[in-house]
Amino acid sequence: MNILITGSNGQLGSELRKISGNFPDDCFFFTDAGELDITNRDAVNAFFETNDIQTVINCAAYTAVDKAESDEPAAMLLNAVAVRYLAQACRKAGALLIHISTDYVYDGNASVPYLEDAPTEPVSVYGITKLAGEQSALATPKSVVIRTSWLYSSYGNNFVKTMLRLGKERDTINVVFDQIGTPTYAGDLAQTVMKIAHGDLKTGVFNYSNEGVCSWYDFAHEIMQQAELKCVVRPIETKDYPTPAPRPHYSVMNKARIKEQYGIEIPHWKESLKRCLLKIRTENK
Repeated sequence: MNILITGSNGQLGSELRKISGNFPDDCFFFTDAGELDITNRDAVNAFFETNDIQTVINCAAYTAVDKAESDEPAAMLLNAVAVRYLAQACRKAGALLIHISTDYVYDGNASVPYLEDAPTEPVSVYGITKLAGEQSALATPKSVVIRTSWLYSSYGNNFVKTMLRLGKERDTINVVFDQIGTPTYAGDLAQTVMKIAHGDLKTGVFNYSNEGVCSWYDFAHEIMQQAELKCVVRPIETKDYPTPAPRPHYSVMNKARIKEQYGIEIPHWKESLKRCLLKIRTENK
């Protein structure tokens, strides 16, 4: 089938590009802002008509969480309005839309893992615009929304790569210990997205992250341990590291729905971190 991947220069898009060779019967259109401006309705419609798009994997997003607090129009344009244009084009073409969302749509005040039908009460502009994007995506009947969290990979800028850099530069670093969630290796998410794209369609919202639970402090500590860096990670509270956008204090997600409906096995986050670090070491040799 003809598959359009937006935001293809990002972490998930890069992982999808890496595994695209495993799907020789598919024709992939890897686009970013330079190839297709998804905030332009006419450009989206023309691209669909020219290339007979049958599946869209929307990885594009305004992800500068703190900047979004003072730049809501730009965040809303990419995270919601552009999704509406893609959804409308998908509806007209009868195409499948797989849209990537975030744990930031939850309020972060739970004490048990969030189910997909839990109340969505985002507390940041980023979360508000991503929730609006979900609603736009679900307006087309053939749509799958995947909420994910703490995404990292060997590509681009992310928490793992920042910790590796700081671990080599500093003797100690401070990391918050009172924000709890689960990391997601973009390589695992890419495999899951392609399984959904080729499986028996089950529409709606699905949670996906790796298995297990940790704080950002735990995550940073494990990165140092696995990378054999001597940098000491010190735990601090969120109030000691203020940011313009509030972060969810708890965003662990229940993934039973995606595992049951799509038959997906999810690795533990420590196992996936090990594979990512190995890839980073191999690429840097």
